[in-house]
Amino acid sequence: MSSRRSRSRQSGGSRISDDQIQDLVCKLQQLLPELHNTRRPDKVSAATVLQETCNCIRRLHREADDLSERLSQLLETTDTNQAALIRSLLMQ
Repeated sequence: MSSRRSRSRQSGGSRISDDQIQDLVCKLQQLLPELHNTRRPDKVSAATVLQETCNCIRRLHREADDLSERLSQLLETTDTNQAALIRSLLMQ
């Protein structure tokens, strides 16, 4: 048995194995267009994948904030009944 597998079994199975971590990193890489389309996707380090994941999450947060701000501005200039309808649809 490899040392990786023995380490994960020694912990009572509650810890994630190195193989599982590598599998999850590969799945993350497939979700990131910046890394998914690289020439040698198998040569991208786990640290790079995690850094790009953090960058992507930050970008998505900024986009969500921007969209929220734009929606707020739109609702302020919209008819009260229409704004109420839009708010109720968003709450569903």
